[in-house]
Amino acid sequence: MKRTTIRTTASTTFLATAAVLLTACASDTDGDTPPSEPAAVAQAVLEPGEANPMIAQGVTISSGASVYKSSGLGPSASNASAPKGTPESYIDSQFSEGALPEGVTVTEAQGINALENIRANLEVQGLTLGDVTTMRVFLDNEPGTDRADYAGWNRAYRQFFANTNLETGDTELVPLGTAEPAAPLERNAARPSRFALEVGSLPVAGWLVEIEVDAVYPSDEAAG
Repeated sequence: MKRTTIRTTASTTFLATAAVLLTACASDTDGDTPPSEPAAVAQAVLEPGEANPMIAQGVTISSGASVYKSSGLGPSASNASAPKGTPESYIDSQFSEGALPEGVTVTEAQGINALENIRANLEVQGLTLGDVTTMRVFLDNEPGTDRADYAGWNRAYRQFFANTNLETGDTELVPLGTAEPAAPLERNAARPSRFALEVGSLPVAGWLVEIEVDAVYPSDEAAG
């Protein structure tokens, strides 16, 4: 029987107010009154002194904010060259016929696939990956291994999240497998609060990754 593990950290935190903030534009209809400062609807709580943290320690959400919660989503069956229902059949389509570059794991390839599905799900609701405040990740171990591939998952995650330097605003390069770090698949400053844990199995045969997220609408946008 597998042991369920949850990774958490505890440290002094502060409210980040840089690029990781999800902000709403506020305006004043009185022409004699200057517009007010944008009001943050969600703020990531980050460790002080870190220019490129992977995740937030938590997130504060303003009262009255509109929050969208996705269902759990996994990767699509994008690799027709692999037997149906195998982990390899859910390798992302960017890897032709499921051929993985050196060092890229099946979990990493599935994580990219699943995050692309999360992005598509958000876009239907008028949201982006930058609006994500909280993420819950469920991992199964690859056949023949005794532990979930957290390192591969984290590489996939960095392709879409937490890949800008908060001090300089520069894009952080991200490795794919053991390749030299390169530009991420999507530049995104957001650092959601997150947990990732290993489970005994996932609901779809072959899935190694399942993700659900919460996203907050900017205050000048309403959920449709």
